[in-house]
Amino acid sequence: MPLDPDNSPPPPPHRDWFFPPAPPFLPSSSSSRTLSHRTPFPSTSRSYKPYSLADRRPPPTPRSRSRSPHPSPEQPSPPPPSAPRRRDPRYAGVRRGDARTPPTAAAPAAAPPVPERKSPPASAATLRWSGLVSAAAILLCFASLLRTNFSLHDQVHHLRGQLAAATAKLQSCIVVMDSSLDMSGMFSYQSDDDSSVPSRSLKNFSLLLSLSALYVPIVILKYIDLLSKLRRPQDSEEVAINKRLAYRVDIFLSLHPYAKPLVLLVATLLLIGLGGLALYGVTEDSLPDCLWLSWTFVADAGNHANAEGFGPKLVSVSISIGGMLIFAMMLGLVTDSISEKFDSLRKGRSEVIEQSHTLILGWSDKLGSLLNQISIANESLGGGTIVVMAERDKEEMEADIAKMEFDLKGTAVICRSGSPLILADLKKVSVSKARAIVVLAVEGNADQSDARALRIVLSLTGVKEGLRGHIVVELSDLDNEVLVKLVGGDLVETVVAHDVIGRLMIQCARQPGLAQIWEDILGFENCEFYIKRWPQLVGMQFEDVLISFPDAVPCGVKMAAYGGKIILNPDDCYVMQEGDEVLVIAEDDDTYAPAPLPKVKRGYPPKDFVVPKSPERILFCGWRRDMEDMIMVLDAFLAPGSELWMFNDVPEIDRERKLIEGGLDFSRLENITLVHREGNAVIRRHLESLPLESFDSILILADESVEDSAIQADSRSLATLLLIRDIQAKRLPYKEAFRGGSFSEGSWMGDMLQASDKSVIISEILDPRTKNLLAMSKISDYVLSNELVSMALAMVAEDRQINYVLEELFAEEGNELQIRQSELYLREDEELNFFEVMLRARQRKEVVIGYRLKDAERAIINPPDKVSRRRWSRKDVFVAIAEKE
Repeated sequence: MPLDPDNSPPPPPHRDWFFPPAPPFLPSSSSSRTLSHRTPFPSTSRSYKPYSLADRRPPPTPRSRSRSPHPSPEQPSPPPPSAPRRRDPRYAGVRRGDARTPPTAAAPAAAPPVPERKSPPASAATLRWSGLVSAAAILLCFASLLRTNFSLHDQVHHLRGQLAAATAKLQSCIVVMDSSLDMSGMFSYQSDDDSSVPSRSLKNFSLLLSLSALYVPIVILKYIDLLSKLRRPQDSEEVAINKRLAYRVDIFLSLHPYAKPLVLLVATLLLIGLGGLALYGVTEDSLPDCLWLSWTFVADAGNHANAEGFGPKLVSVSISIGGMLIFAMMLGLVTDSISEKFDSLRKGRSEVIEQSHTLILGWSDKLGSLLNQISIANESLGGGTIVVMAERDKEEMEADIAKMEFDLKGTAVICRSGSPLILADLKKVSVSKARAIVVLAVEGNADQSDARALRIVLSLTGVKEGLRGHIVVELSDLDNEVLVKLVGGDLVETVVAHDVIGRLMIQCARQPGLAQIWEDILGFENCEFYIKRWPQLVGMQFEDVLISFPDAVPCGVKMAAYGGKIILNPDDCYVMQEGDEVLVIAEDDDTYAPAPLPKVKRGYPPKDFVVPKSPERILFCGWRRDMEDMIMVLDAFLAPGSELWMFNDVPEIDRERKLIEGGLDFSRLENITLVHREGNAVIRRHLESLPLESFDSILILADESVEDSAIQADSRSLATLLLIRDIQAKRLPYKEAFRGGSFSEGSWMGDMLQASDKSVIISEILDPRTKNLLAMSKISDYVLSNELVSMALAMVAEDRQINYVLEELFAEEGNELQIRQSELYLREDEELNFFEVMLRARQRKEVVIGYRLKDAERAIINPPDKVSRRRWSRKDVFVAIAEKE
């Protein structure tokens, strides 16, 4: 019979296909509640597909079954017995839910929808529960093994009890005298057996305690972590408890320096304690013996080889494994500590334990000359210690110092990496115990460099322990000197590098050869300034003091009555007072002493005349930052009508603006007239546009644009010097005097030498290696700016009082070093000793400190022989300290 789903009545909504129709052989109940006839399977068929949880239907509600024996009118009558069976092939591929309902049929009242339940996905919580279950199973197996071991021990004890009872019965048959003796032994054995019962329970308790102490914290943490994850919403940002615990441990190990050794010690003690309790539970030894045995297992993993029995072997192996882990942790901790110590030593982070040392803060091109001068000064003391701290790597600093070509002469140089602005780094180099602190200026902008120096001075004044020594600060701008002294107070001595070099270049331009004299006086290699008190000179006039030192030249007095003020070139009639000190120029502080007055003739100079000043023409090649200061100093020195030519690549409008911003007032210039020329000093055609043969002095300045690089600045200055000398040689007539010399006519060296006799060229040199080129060519005087500044810093670092002397010698007013002609003091071919020349110079209120012979290349400062007479020439010159004209 073909299946027509459209003609068949729809299945009732309250019936479920799962319940088959009632068989005919079941009798009907006679009670009032009779079961209704069950309908066979509906005409719809199931789809032939595997059954899945997603296809499960909700269970039928109680209302789905009819309680009435008669079917309702809406309910279709049951099909005849010949209805097709449930697995009829005609129903293949038809789902129950696909049964079509006639469109005219009314939709029956559907049961309320039941939410479909989905199986939860496998999550991390399930994995954690499975892990816990596995751990519990392992723990249960381990406990069962231990229980078996314990049961065997109990059986042994039970057998011992039976043996004791048999022994008691046997002893009752022995003689009375022997029985009493043997019975006491039996009683003692029984008492020992009775005492084994509480001992056994104590051992079981110790074993359980060790296992609990080992596993319970882990289980509790896992349970708390799992419970917090289950209670925490999925979108919550709360951190898990294990992460928080790990964070706290990390913070504890990071903040406390001794946390790692402490944790290692606690872990070792815990392993020894738990291992001893476990051994006490599985062996017959006492608790102290078990603890000692546990320590031996921790210290040496091979000691567990003598263990007998499953329980002792298992516990001893566990303790040995823990001991190996602790030994590995201890080895790693010791290795890290040693590595950190060597790393701190290599990087210069260790503390310096020194006193009375010289501390240098910063790094610059002047450091090499500064180290050399301080080392020479410490040579008489058998060496000293210099500590250098800069924001560089220690290995780099040591490598750069090793490349410097000079001998430290027994002085140790210690390098440390750190910032002078941090008090902790300053304390690391024992700043409070240093006898002198030198702050070097950094390369770059002058204001930024001075601002950094000011912050360093503030940091130094903030040291709680105080400073034993003084502070020497190198500044780049003269305008910032007042602020630094205001902050540092009496502790600070300043050396303005640009100001010193600018004034020195002007002095050298007016007096050729003065640069070499300054180099000899400022450096510690020859003679330098010293101040010392001599009680035997009290009551003597300064004129007599001048000839009292055969190995030194007195040039000033530090007056105690005026608060320690230093007076250069005092009056002859000044009488030395109690507490006064004498300023001298000597080779070293321990090489001179006053002697009895020698017999010296006091003559008179040939004539007292003043050389009239004549107008000069001076050329500046290049642009310096302190150009306005040099112009004002030059205006005070030159005669009226002088000209100052300025040749550089700065536009004229910008020059005037920079000079005005620097504080120059053009209306106050009385003696000089400014002439501006624009061009590049290393281009020949630009230099040829200048009247180079008409200048009395030419100053080649280290240009501001390249002053940060010493080599580049020196290369530029050297190129400008050679071009100027070559142009001068081509424009000037050749002199016959040079034909008989070592250079022939037409040679470039001969041409430049004869051109150098016409005008003086002063070159500012930054790198000391360039000095050898200029000294060999003899075509220019030079000024070693970096080296002279380093010498001044070293001299002030050794004795801060010398700074007052240098300030006066470089100032616009007061005394200065001058080169005097011999005709001012003596006559032609007159024989005088040096003391007599000094007394004649005193009649002009000058102090002669040395001389240079006509054929000599260098001057002699503080002549060693001052009493021997010699014949002087008019071409000889003397070096004197005199007041500025």
